[in-house]
Amino acid sequence: MEVEQLLSLSGSALAQAVSSLLETPGLYVFSDILELPNVRELENGPHAPVYQLLNLFAYGTYCDYKERAASLPELTPAQRNKLRHLSIISLASNLKCLPYSLLLQQLELKNVRELEDLLIEAVYCDIIQGKLDQRNQQVEVDCSVGRDLGPNELPNIINTLQEWCTGCEAVLCGIEEQVSRANQYRENQLKVKVQVETEVGPSSCYPAVLFSFPPELG
Repeated sequence: MEVEQLLSLSGSALAQAVSSLLETPGLYVFSDILELPNVRELENGPHAPVYQLLNLFAYGTYCDYKERAASLPELTPAQRNKLRHLSIISLASNLKCLPYSLLLQQLELKNVRELEDLLIEAVYCDIIQGKLDQRNQQVEVDCSVGRDLGPNELPNIINTLQEWCTGCEAVLCGIEEQVSRANQYRENQLKVKVQVETEVGPSSCYPAVLFSFPPELG
């Protein structure tokens, strides 16, 4: 369903459309939907549980749903599967090796076979890339798609970016210092060469002077 279609809906029709969107294959980002003015109106009223479920799909996990299941709509099989996928993405953003034991607990799956089927499905959906390590009972994640960023996550991201910028500036200063030292060393060597040629005579009368950079500049 297109955004324009959502904007034309309200009340129960909008709530039903939002519930259907939570099942849409390939849709893992929901913040744009949350920001639609008519969707935000669902937050207060008889369809508030649907809005809260949408909010949970944007920022939460399967464990969050289980904690609040009594106040939220019951998940359809497709929604349950989608929320488990989203939970895997959240876990993969913090851990590159996800133990089966952790996943079984967080996703409330009955056995390893169900878990591996879910993980293989997630790989085919291209939401994570990695490999199953059956011997060590874990999944090794190379990368994963991103999720919506909650308002409380922005300060941490800003701090991380600032630290990265500071680190880049430090590396740049180090490179500039090395270049300056190399240029200074080169100038000194040229001065020595000129002095030797002046004192000894034409270069054809004596062995060539060899120049080299100090080890730390090599």
